Parts: sequence; structure tokens; C-alpha cells
Amino acid sequence: MQPRRVRALARVLHRSHLLIALALGALLVGVTPWLGAADTVPGGHGPASRQAPVPFDRQTAKLSPHHGVAPANAVEPTAPVLDRTGWTATASDEETIGEDGRAANVLDGSTATIWHSRWTGTPTPLPHTITVDMHSTAVVSALIYQPRTDGANGRVGEYSISVSTDGKNWGSPVATGTLADDADAKSVGFSPQGARFVRLTAVTEAGNRGPWTSAAELNLLGDPGTPAATVDLPRTGWTATASDEETIGEDGRAANVLDGSADTIWHSKWSGTPAPPPHSITVDMHRTTPVSALVYQPRNDGPNGRAGAYTITTSTDGTTFGAPVSTGTWRDDDTVKTAVFTRTESARYVRLTVTGEAGNRGPWASAAEIRLSGPADPAAHGSWGRITGFPLVPVATAVLPGDKLLAWSAYAADRFGGSNGYTQTAILDLKTGKVTQRRIDNTGHDMFCPGIAMLADGRVLVTGGSNAEKASIYDPAADAWSATASMNIARGYQAMTLLSTGEAFVLGGSWSGSTGDKAGEVWSPDTRTWRKLPGVPATPALTADPAGAYRADNHMWLHAVSGGKVLQLGPSKQMNWITTGGRGSITSAGTRADSQDAMTGNAVAYDIGKLLTLGGSPAYEKTPATRRAYTVSIDGNRVTAARTGDMGHARAFGNSVVLPDGKVAVFGGQAYPVPFSDATSVLTPELWDPATGRFTPLATMAVPRNYHSVANLLPDGRIFSGGGGLCGDCATNHADGAVFTPPYLLDADGSPKPRPVITGQVPPRAAAGTSLTVDTAGPVASFVLMRAAAATHSTDNDQRRVPLESTPLTAGTYTVSIPADKGVVLPGTYMLFALDAHGVPSIARFITIS
Repeated sequence: MQPRRVRALARVLHRSHLLIALALGALLVGVTPWLGAADTVPGGHGPASRQAPVPFDRQTAKLSPHHGVAPANAVEPTAPVLDRTGWTATASDEETIGEDGRAANVLDGSTATIWHSRWTGTPTPLPHTITVDMHSTAVVSALIYQPRTDGANGRVGEYSISVSTDGKNWGSPVATGTLADDADAKSVGFSPQGARFVRLTAVTEAGNRGPWTSAAELNLLGDPGTPAATVDLPRTGWTATASDEETIGEDGRAANVLDGSADTIWHSKWSGTPAPPPHSITVDMHRTTPVSALVYQPRNDGPNGRAGAYTITTSTDGTTFGAPVSTGTWRDDDTVKTAVFTRTESARYVRLTVTGEAGNRGPWASAAEIRLSGPADPAAHGSWGRITGFPLVPVATAVLPGDKLLAWSAYAADRFGGSNGYTQTAILDLKTGKVTQRRIDNTGHDMFCPGIAMLADGRVLVTGGSNAEKASIYDPAADAWSATASMNIARGYQAMTLLSTGEAFVLGGSWSGSTGDKAGEVWSPDTRTWRKLPGVPATPALTADPAGAYRADNHMWLHAVSGGKVLQLGPSKQMNWITTGGRGSITSAGTRADSQDAMTGNAVAYDIGKLLTLGGSPAYEKTPATRRAYTVSIDGNRVTAARTGDMGHARAFGNSVVLPDGKVAVFGGQAYPVPFSDATSVLTPELWDPATGRFTPLATMAVPRNYHSVANLLPDGRIFSGGGGLCGDCATNHADGAVFTPPYLLDADGSPKPRPVITGQVPPRAAAGTSLTVDTAGPVASFVLMRAAAATHSTDNDQRRVPLESTPLTAGTYTVSIPADKGVVLPGTYMLFALDAHGVPSIARFITIS
């Protein structure tokens, strides 16, 4: 969590130690919400119809002149604050002479007392650790750190968090990162898991004021219903039985929870004399397999029978059920619920026992669907690394040479608004995992909601946003920001791409500045000025969004080709060719097959002249997303679009990344897009294979990644996925990220596969149409260039994959040819990968193509 976001959390903690609004979000594992009004059901009526909320950006600010009101489900409690009764705390060291700085003070409920590392005499040097012992095993998903309130000394800066079931075996940290140097409470999330001990290690003091560490209070959060690194188990051959079921007044058989339809339900017996609780339903998988979580989908036609208090037990023989693997109370709403087990169980039978109806409407229980999840197979589904905390919400990111990731939010770390003239930025060192923060003032530019283009010389051009006419450039070689000429047209949510000419093109962006036709313009690296393109109006590229141009010209999908031309292939269903010479022009390129408008979807170039479009929805928000994906092929001026296989989950606000082997991974998103909400989150990433046109599931994410999230290919062939939120005092700010290791890098036991190695030197620069001599440690099958890219708002027009022709010279030495067409290999910084015959990539070398 981000500091200011936790102010809301702190207020809830002050009022109640039962529930909080956790940033890990509402827990939909890829299931579309049931939004229609409910019919009458036994014993009562369905919920009232929902009133459409005012768009966030147009709500009246309450907390500051720059910040609106997040939707209600951005502040609803989702994960419990665990009851600290009986807990104890110990520390590596504590101050007991100069003050009462005992570790136990972090559990006394008072922010006036603190734990402080030893400072009298010779202070104990960093790092310092404090360990919480819950004295029983529970699912834990986050640690809440409340700094001291009487001064700055000892605030935690860099940190790591580890968990243990026995206090002896700790394993690798589950979270690392850097906390902001302020007094706000901070929550550090990690993959939910069963643990008894949680240890916070302070590596640095936030302000470098001395070798100290302090804390006023520590709390832990329980099960958020977001199991990490799991996959749905196939239900073929499964059966279900129940303690009781309704068969007279309706078809309420237990078997209905396995039929794949949310329109049929299991219901406890209610005709005549209703069967009293508890009610249980038992799934028999007819084979023994590891199980990690249960997914419960409530009925969609009304509230009666929604499970409230529950327990889950498992068995190998159907007779002897062990101690509960999960207990809790689900909220009284229609969202899909997930119960994460305290431990993975090898079981054949899984029993859900409902001891209380969520709304106390009667003695009933019901369920539309029940699914079970098991541990992911790394070789088939990949794996997730620890969660890395940022001192801001990474709303925009760019991959840099030197194994760095640039990130930024807005004028504030956790909110946006106004035209403040500065931006909070951070850089993640991918080698060390350290995050450094810096506020950028010298450009006079609040870079929230920008357009981004990676320039020919490797610099990053950022335009518009909150300071809508401004443009700034980041130079990774100098680690410095500078201003360039302002655009002719003020913009926000605009689209950008570099051109084959080395210029940068921008179009649309009515979120900032006056709403209207945000025609195209081009920035020249030679003159550092902008040239209007009156022949390229945005109107032909608009979607039919009911909000008009304010939303209809946002986040366009642009793909640059030869001769300074651009294909605009979405999100409007109408595609267009754009020329950028002289006045410019825009002409129809046809429609994207049978696709509708797909705002907040995205497109990615997976091969030369071949793109994949994924998801989106007809309007920016509050319209159901689609599962559909399309291929778009370019052959000269001819554009051909065709529907490929559907994703397993409908998603908008997702992010897609092309891999060196040509497959495309998609992360996050919502089935029903609502900015700043984590409801209807899709936690199952998917991998598209161009050879088959099919999507397959990947290991689930621990944290929802929706509006304002990002994803980037990294130089080691893995993927960074992070961010989401930026809504101030809300619960859906995700100031963190995690690295996903795709299955092509892993063996079945999770160990790394052997991978090719590029040896020797790769020149830092090369011209299009030239050849490279590349040495490798052994034989390789192919080489590929992956353009270093930048992402924001689900859009990354910089991505492109360029397979290269290569010829072996001697054993381990190859001549690699760079295409001469700058419309194929756009000028700029690339990652050069070598791949073996199985598609396993090497660690990349950076090279700038001019």
C-alpha cells in the first residue's frame, strides 16, 4: 500500500480491529460479475438495482482540490485485520535504558509507545529485525507498519519481510522494497500464505538519519481471497453431494455447482420445514491431488443463501476430515469469493460447511459454482517472484539499459489532479531489487496520464497529462530529466509512437485540455519542436463511447511502418492509415474483422507486420469487457484482421507483453471495468501461442492489476507486472510490483532451465541494414530484437518483436543481420536475445539501432 492510502486504513483500524479496506482488492478469479436485478427468491427479494456512479474524474473533490472520490468498492473491506490477542513480538535488539523501546510495544494498541532499536552507548547497527509470533497458523497477506508519531528517527526505508511456520525456517523474503520517509501508516502486501511468524527486517533508515529503526504498531492482514501461483483444477469427472438439498420447490441439487452454469444452483432444503444450518457440500474429485484454494460463486438471481461464516476441510477417503484448512466470513454481496488454504493439502474430497447465511435472512445456504485451485506447475504455468514495494504507485514505466526500470505516478505518490508542475518518480534496479525515489521539478511537468515514446537515441519522451501541453525527456545515460518544446495541443490520455523517420507522433488525448478534435502532431529531434498535422484529425479514430471525445480518443493503438506511416488499429473498430509528411492524412484501413470498439484493451506486435489485439470494452468504463482477441496483419497497404482464439477471461485494463519466442502474455484487468475498483479482477494471466491461436492459463497473481497498472518485458526474459490505483485515500492503490518468470525458463520443479548465453561484446550501436558478429557459449537456434518499451494505461505502442536472420560462422559464432527497413526495426534501443531450439531465451544485451 501507499502511505496516504493507508490513512483510510488507519482510520478503520482506529474504529475497528475487525476489517480493513485492503489494497489486494476484491477477489474475483476471472469470473464476470452478475449485474442484473435479482428475481424473488425463497424468503425474500433480490438486491436493489445499482445506481451508476459518477465517473471518478468528474466527481467533486473532497480531500484536496486535486483528488476526487473513489468508487465505493475501492474502500470496502476485503481482508481482515487479524486479531492480535495472545500475540508476542521479539526483536534483534531493543532500547530499554534510554527509553521504553521494547518490541512488545508494537502490539499494545497505542501509537504513543514504540519499539526502538538499541541506541544508548554504541548503537546497534542496521539491519534490525522484529518478529511477530501469532501463536497459531493463519493465512497472512500483508504487514501494516505504523511509524512513530513523535518524530522521524527510525522510520523504515529499505525493508524485507519473511514468514515462517516454525520460527526457524524462513526461506526467501516474500516482499522487499522501499518505504516513503513520512509518518503515514504503510501496508506491505505479499502472496497470501499460511504462517505463524512474520518478520520485518529494516535494512536502512528512511532518511539516513542514523542506524536506527522504530515502529509504533504492527498489524497483519488475513486472507484477501487472492491465492497466488495457483491454477484452476479441471473438473472433469467430479461429483458433489450435500448434507441437504432442495429438490421439490426448485432444482437445487448439489451437482449444479459443477455444471459450468451460474444460472443453476445448489440450495439447502427450504420446502416444508427448512433444514437448519450448518449446511455442507462436498466435492469428490475422484482422484487425490494437491489443493490450495476453493472458489465460491454465489447465486446470481438473488441474495438468499449466500455463504457467510464458513469452514473448509479436506479428506483423502471421504470419511475422515482433518482440521480446517480455511475458516472465515464472506461478505454479503454477489462477488465471487476465494478461500486460500493455510496449507496445500493432498486430498480427494473438499468440504465447504456454511455455518451462517451472510445476511442473516434465514437458515439457508446456496452456491452457483464451486471450483478448486491447486499449485501451479512452473514448467507449464510459470512462477511469481516476491512482491517489491515502491514509494509510489507505478502508473507508467519504461525499461532502461543497465537493467533499470523507470516508474512514475503523478504530482503525488498515491493520487493525481491539478497541474502542479512536478512528478514523483522512482527507479528499480533489477539486479539488486533496490528502489530509489526522486521528485522531478525542473521540467514544470506533472506527467500523470501521458503519452510516451522511446526515442531513437534511447531517451524517453513524455508528453501531456496533468500539465497537458508540456513535454519532457528522460536521458537514462545521464539519469536526468529536461524539458522540450510544449505541444501545440494540450492533451492527456493521448497515444504516441516513434516514426521510422525518428520523429515522434501524437494523436488524441481529450482527457486533458479542452475536449474536442485532438489532431495529430509530430516532434522533431533535430529542431526539438512540434509540427501540426491538420490533415490528421482524431475524429476518424474515435470509438462510440457515450462520454464522447473525452473518452473516445484515449489510448489509441499505433503501429509505425515505413515512410513515416502509422497504422491506427484500435481501440476503435475502424482502423486507419496515417501519413505524417506535410499536412498529413488519415484514411480508412477497414474494420478490425467483427470486433466492436475495444477501449482499454491493447495491441502488441508479435512479429514483423503482425499484431495481436486483446480484450477491451465498448466504452471506457461500466460496460462488460470481451474475451475476444484478433490478429492484424500488414502487407504493404493491405491490412487483414481475423479473430483468433478467445481468452479464458474477459478483461479490460489488462496489460500484454510479447515474449522473445513470439508468444504473448496478458496480465490483470477487470471483467467489468470500473476505474479505481478491484471488483471483477482477473487474477489469472494467460499465454497466447501464435502457432495454435489458443490461450492457456498461467500461475495466478497475488495482487489485482487493473486501472493504472503496467507490464514490461525485462532484459532477462521475465516480465514486470505492477501498479494500479492512484486514488488517494482508497484501498486499491497498489504501490508495488512483482516479476513473473514465464514457463519457458523453468523446469517442472521450478528450477531454472539451462539457457543460451551471449558471450563477448555486442556493439552498443548498429545501423539498420548492417550485420553483427555474435558469440555464444554454445549452439543457438535464432536471434531476436525486442524493442525496449514503455507502458501506461494498458497501452504500450513501443513494443515490437523483430526476428533476425542469422548464419553460423564457426561453433558458437554467428552473423546476425539487422533489417534495412526502419519501418520494421524502428530506430531506438533494443534487447538482443539468443534462443535455443526450445525457445528458451538468453539474457539480453542492449543495442541501439539507428
